[in-house]
Amino acid sequence: MLLVLLLAACWGRGMLAGSPPGPAVHSLRGSWWLGSGNGSVVLRGDVPGCVHTALLRQGLIQDPYYRFNDLTYRWISLDNWTYSRTFKTPFDVRKWQKVNLVFEGVDTVAQILINNVTVGRTDNMFNRYSFDITSVIKEVNFIEVRFLSAISYAAKQSRSHRAYSVPPQCPPPVQKGECHVNFIRKEQCSFSWDWGPSFPSQGIWKDVRIEAYNFCHLIYFTLTPSYVKSAQQWSLEIESVFDVVSSKPVVGLVTVNIPKLQTQQTYTTELPPGEARIVLLVNISKSTTVQTWWPSGHGNQTGYDMTTTFNMGAGYKIEKFSKAYFRTVELVEEPIPGSPGLSFYFRINGLPIFIKGSNWIPADSFQDRVSSDMLKLILQSTVDANMNALRVWGGGVYEQDEFYDICNELGIMIWQDFMFACALYPTDQNYLESVRAEVTHQVKRLKSHPCITLWSGNNENEAAIAGDWFSIPQDKMKVYILDYVKLYVKNIQEIVIAEDKSRPYITSSPTNGKESVKERWLSQNPYDTHYGDTHFYDYLSDCWNWTVYPKTRFASEYGFQSWPSFSTLEKVSSTEDWSYTSNFSLHRQHHAAGNNQMLHQAGLHFKLPQNTDPLKLFKDTIYLTQVMQAQCIKAETEFYRRSQSEIINGEGHTMGSLYWQLNDIWQAPSWASLEYGGKWKMLHYFAQHFFAPLLPVGYEDDGVLYIYGVSDLHSDCELTLQATISQQGDLYAFVLQTTAVTPFVWLDVGNIQGRFNDNGFLMTEKRKVVVFYPWEPVSIEELEKSLSLTSLMDIY
Repeated sequence: MLLVLLLAACWGRGMLAGSPPGPAVHSLRGSWWLGSGNGSVVLRGDVPGCVHTALLRQGLIQDPYYRFNDLTYRWISLDNWTYSRTFKTPFDVRKWQKVNLVFEGVDTVAQILINNVTVGRTDNMFNRYSFDITSVIKEVNFIEVRFLSAISYAAKQSRSHRAYSVPPQCPPPVQKGECHVNFIRKEQCSFSWDWGPSFPSQGIWKDVRIEAYNFCHLIYFTLTPSYVKSAQQWSLEIESVFDVVSSKPVVGLVTVNIPKLQTQQTYTTELPPGEARIVLLVNISKSTTVQTWWPSGHGNQTGYDMTTTFNMGAGYKIEKFSKAYFRTVELVEEPIPGSPGLSFYFRINGLPIFIKGSNWIPADSFQDRVSSDMLKLILQSTVDANMNALRVWGGGVYEQDEFYDICNELGIMIWQDFMFACALYPTDQNYLESVRAEVTHQVKRLKSHPCITLWSGNNENEAAIAGDWFSIPQDKMKVYILDYVKLYVKNIQEIVIAEDKSRPYITSSPTNGKESVKERWLSQNPYDTHYGDTHFYDYLSDCWNWTVYPKTRFASEYGFQSWPSFSTLEKVSSTEDWSYTSNFSLHRQHHAAGNNQMLHQAGLHFKLPQNTDPLKLFKDTIYLTQVMQAQCIKAETEFYRRSQSEIINGEGHTMGSLYWQLNDIWQAPSWASLEYGGKWKMLHYFAQHFFAPLLPVGYEDDGVLYIYGVSDLHSDCELTLQATISQQGDLYAFVLQTTAVTPFVWLDVGNIQGRFNDNGFLMTEKRKVVVFYPWEPVSIEELEKSLSLTSLMDIY
């Protein structure tokens, strides 16, 4: 499959005399003016960017994440901001048949003006907008993007929906958020969530540019692999979507060349005026073996260099270089011997794969702060912990292209939600049209990535209706069921099937899959362990007791909270905040009773810290919450992994475990295994072990100790245990010594960026060597100064 390729290309039957080569592209990235609604605040702001980060960079506000600033700076999101700038057109506009203003991402509701003429409006953060400005563009131009507060817009949309209410109205008070987020096509968690703050930003969050062209313009270029079993042959489907401005059909030749696969084919194409779509099928030569793309731990992520050449007469030629990947994916739902219900697992290239991973949330409240380096760091940490998959959760954003590029390279399978979560949604005509444009664009943008394994319509919305989360009277329920089917089946599913036949689609998570379809898309119990996937949370039962966990077909969400390290919290707090019961600690916890639930779970197996030094007490409590979280997720994940090959009382055949959650959006207690900025919690070190390709799992049942051997390898093997660790290159070795058995040994080097090869371990030997992998240059002296060593024995 090819990486997504959005080609800014213009080609035609031949060049008109005196016409310029095409297309002409002029970026409007860079510095813009930014002003508040009444003009009292005017400053410079970067594009891509948003209002909050612009104010921060100009020193007009503190770090929005500092202490209680999410409440202090609520005024920013309530105001209506305007971005503006003057730009000179670097080409003669009279020589082009069409000139477009293209926004890859606008957050969210805005009126677009050029030279005081309104050229378009936006209302969807996830859509791509292209406005025809041929008649208004000049040599020197003034552009304005007038934003409307997302909070105000969402409230207005809710008020105008008079026929019936669409719950929920507002988030729980503990989240300190904003209302009616389900009425705006914007990052749903930007209005708050139970692990994140409320920062409903405004801004131009992706690229913006001017495009001028004659004849035609290539808007989307995607490739989809398929394998024909009867012919034992791979093929690539090439889809190209054009805007043809020529009054006559445009004719030319397209040549596709994949040298290492001994494949070269040429096609004649003809594009009619208007929006034109052509689909070409490239059959891969049978004379060579195609190396497939595999998930991490199962094979290589092989890709093939590919050249696509457009020859359109009069010597006009375009060459595009890309990489082709080949893989198949199947979601297998079929009867299981000895069990009612159906299986729910993935076959990649014909091989059943146990899914090991976590759930991805936005890496920052402000997307312009999510750098390439940050993405690489977090995603590398994913495979370093032996994961092979992530679920991009439906309350955030469709991630940037680079996120999926890195996942392609690392072999991380992506369960891709559409951006609907924990709510019911309106289905009026304007809303549906916006959603249809969003889904069409995102599927075209992303479907060429081999990493994407599944499309999922929403997060927990089938369960919300089935479980009546919003206390809807039964005589009123029918309208909400009809809306659900209209949105996720009649619209989103139909678009996905039309645009991408290469991977499966499910309407929700959790869902009963085919059984939900059979029950007219809404199962009475979407958590049925005999079908589909499940989400499971239990903060009161003993998490070490494996019998409380559902023996499900696929565990796509489960988790326990912990606090991030003190060094991470220290950056956004002050001295008076450093207590487990401080106003800051209560404010930062967005999950009702979350802080008490952590202490309850820890207290089931450990003595709670009692130190008389308040700061030491706070640090000890943080440490113990991380011990508790790591041990809880270990017990639950090992239960799921050992359940993959067995059926007991009709339940089992578990083929996936995605714990909630991988990463943090800010510095706060949450279910994450990676702190904001990428630092590993104890849970992430544990994940290295409980997701290992070869795993011994011991558990007790009715007085009998059982030991399971769990393997993800493709062949049988015999194992013996002994281990040695040595220093390599620029890495650092820590030699630990003890005179007694030491549980949950935790090494911390504060703000020094990096990770250990192991942490949070039980030390039974007298001497152990632990290796530190720095993410930035560091000296031994700095490490020695920053190192702290904690074990369970130190907090008693």
